[in-house]
Order: sequence, then structure tokens, then C-alpha cells
Amino acid sequence: MAKVYHDLRSFLSTLEENGQLVRIKDEVNPEPDIAAAGRAAANIENGPAVLFEKVKGYPYRVVTNVHGSWANHALMLGMNKTASTKEQFLEINRRWDRFPVKPEILSRENAPCKENTIDNPDEINLFEILPLYRINEQDSGFFLSKASIITADPNEPDNFDKLNVGTYRIQVKGKNRVGIQALAFHDIAVQLEAAERKNEKVPICITVGNSPLVTYMASTPVMYTENEYEFVGALQDGVPTQIVKSDLYDNLYVPAGSEVVLEGYIEPRVREVEGPFGEFPGSYSGSRRQCVITITHVTHRTNPIFENLYLGIPWTEIDYLMALNTSVPLYQQIKRDFPEVQAVNAMYTHGIGCIISTKVRFGGFGKEVAFRLLSTPHGGSYSKIIIIVDEFVDPFNLPQVMWALTTRVRPDKDVVVIPNCPGMPLDPSSYPAGIHSKLIIDATTPKDPEPNPREVELLEPPVGYEKYEALIRDLMSNMK
Repeated sequence: MAKVYHDLRSFLSTLEENGQLVRIKDEVNPEPDIAAAGRAAANIENGPAVLFEKVKGYPYRVVTNVHGSWANHALMLGMNKTASTKEQFLEINRRWDRFPVKPEILSRENAPCKENTIDNPDEINLFEILPLYRINEQDSGFFLSKASIITADPNEPDNFDKLNVGTYRIQVKGKNRVGIQALAFHDIAVQLEAAERKNEKVPICITVGNSPLVTYMASTPVMYTENEYEFVGALQDGVPTQIVKSDLYDNLYVPAGSEVVLEGYIEPRVREVEGPFGEFPGSYSGSRRQCVITITHVTHRTNPIFENLYLGIPWTEIDYLMALNTSVPLYQQIKRDFPEVQAVNAMYTHGIGCIISTKVRFGGFGKEVAFRLLSTPHGGSYSKIIIIVDEFVDPFNLPQVMWALTTRVRPDKDVVVIPNCPGMPLDPSSYPAGIHSKLIIDATTPKDPEPNPREVELLEPPVGYEKYEALIRDLMSNMK
């Protein structure tokens, strides 16, 4: 049984025991020190988590780069920190099949996230509760880049399968007001649209500093009716994750070990400018009109640890966080229809670049697999460049992939461009934002559709057909 972490603190202890956590005890400035350390840790092989014990102007600790290396990623899964990327992919895929594992619902008294409560909205001041700082120099404000957000389907508020646990950037706009980026293809956007048709508020919980697999699953593109908490239990190798009911909403549940929980609602039909923000493609995202959240209730652990991540030109923590948990669900979805598929590497920029290895049944089969990828919820909106390789090519080994590209691709036959497709609007190459072409490169070994050469000689009609044509016409004439 894999080691299980029900909160961030227990995971930090494991990281420290394995030489994957660095404590900075000297006082630091929120800017630029914390972001600079996040960038620096990502540049280091087997980059450690970095825990700041004294942040000027705040009483609480800050940690970054918790998921920021394959070593940390392996420890999150209870594996040896030297486990390879492919080994981790295979292990996640094995556990994936244990879904669903129902979570354990704790009482309020037994949930660490309820240790302290601010139930008077007038006393809520996010600038005091959270150690806020800009992640990149030209960010328009303070952002929570690693919060897990919980919402329910307004049309089926008590349907636990449609409870959404997602990761969306949160911009602090005031003492009790934040903005959230809800892009059209996100699950939360589906729920928001349903609520706004009825001019209803969307109840919401924002959780900061969660157990590593809760954060991991909140960043994972699963199906709308697949509950993220039940996947956490699966990835914990069958051990249920621990959750607790929200104080304000009977149908919302938050991770019991969260460091900070912000509860409130999305204001219906209200939009304010959000951004710019330094995003995962390594550029600023620009500004958009996005919805606004009012915070009315806060709970937190005693001496909470604020967790945030640095994101910039890859690779940074977010690329590790969203690497294999993008690859595995895409693999699962494609393999249902094409059992020949061996592995999916969607680790590059959230799956904007995707490499698939597959057995090939007939000529053009690789393109069929690519089209199936583009029909998945995540692949359709994110994947822009898809490379298909043979089953004997390791998609996680880029030299092998380059070998396949240079020795298997016939540019006139194996390259397909599909224009005017939906895409990630944060991709700076999309124009207009959210529209780009898809590129499919079939780098599998060329194969004939059939084992025998195709005959193209024209068919001759059977001997004697004229006699029977005349006979049939004569018989039909006599029937009148």
C-alpha cells in the first residue's frame, strides 16, 4: 500500500526526509523573493520544495515548488524518488482503474481546516489572511495560482458525481472579492452558464494548501460526471480521501486538511477585467472580462501554510503538476476505442503538444488515433500538435521521437493541418484568441492498407448480360 497524505504538512515532512524540501529561515520580501525561488527551484535537477519560514509583513509561512520535480511527484505517489517518468505513468494508470473510491466524510470537529473561523464578512481581509505577492513582474495583481475550487451543478446541486474540483487562477481584487478565470471549456463554465440563465449565484469554495493528490486531481482533465475526490482515493491506491462539508453549503465538500478555505458565491452576470497574468505558455495572458466572487466565510488551520506555484517559461512547477495527470486520462479515453494505443505523452504545455505511441493495424491508422484525441474534451480544446509514433517508440523519450519524425514521416502524405479549430486562448499563437489550426504528424512506419496490391483494372460486365436484360424488359412489359 502506497503512503497516503491527507494534508500538505504530512507531505512536506516526507519531502524533507527525502532531501526534497529546503527551508529558508531568513526573512524574505514577498516580492521578488518568493517567485524568484520558485523559478530557481524549477531550474535545478530534482528541484525541491522551498519553505519560507519568515515573510516580511505576514505571520504565516509560504511554500512553493511542492510538485516541482519528478522526484517530488514520485514521493507523492508513495514511490521511490528515483522512479522514472514512464514508471510513474504506468503506476498512475494502474491506480486509475480503481476509480471510484468514495471519500471519507469527517465531522467538523475532526477536520483540521475548521480549526479557526471568520464568520463575520466585515472581518474578512484577504490581504491579512494570505501572504500575497505578484508571481511575475507585470501581473495585474495578486493571484492564487494553486487553489482548488469546489462548485456544484446548479441543475443537480446534490449530484455528487457532478461536484467539480478544479484549478482556476484567482485574482485578489479586494478585502473580500476575487476574480476567477472560467474559460468556456472548463467544467465550472458549464455550471456558471446554467446558473446565469436563472440569474442565480454559484456557491463556491476556494481551498489553499491541500494534500498533494487533491491538488493533482483538481488539475486533471476528467469527464464532467467523474468526481475528483473519488479519483483521489483511486490514486491513493484505494484509501479514501478525507473531506468535510462546507460551513455555508450542504452540497459542497472541501478537503478536510486544507490550510485555508474561502467560502462565498460567484455574482451572477457580473464581469470585471481580469489579468494580465504570467501564464503557463511562458507569456502574459492579456486581460479579459471574467466573473467575480464575494467571500463571506473563512476557515483555516492554526498557523496556516500558504501554498502557491511559480509559472513561467517551461519547465516550472505547473508543468510537472499537469504532466502525467493530463497524459493518463487522455490515454484512458483513447484506448477505450483503440486498444492498440500503448502510451500518451501530453506533458508539454498542458497537452498543447501530444505524442502517442500505438500499434498500427493498417495504413493511415495513426491519423485515426489522432482524430480520436481531438474528439476528447481536453484534446479538443488544448491539443494543437499531435505526433503519432509506433509502439516500439517510447513517447517519453524525445530522441526516439525525433528518430521517428526524421525516418518515418512522408511530408506529402503524413502531415495534416486542420484549420479554424477551438484551442487554448492563453496560447499566444492562437488568433483570434481561442482559435488555431491543428497539426497531425503521423510518424508511424508506412503501411499498406491491405497486404496485396490493389487492382485498378476496370470491371467487364458478365458474358450474356444483354440477353437477360432484353428478357427482363420483355417480362416487365407483359406484366402491365
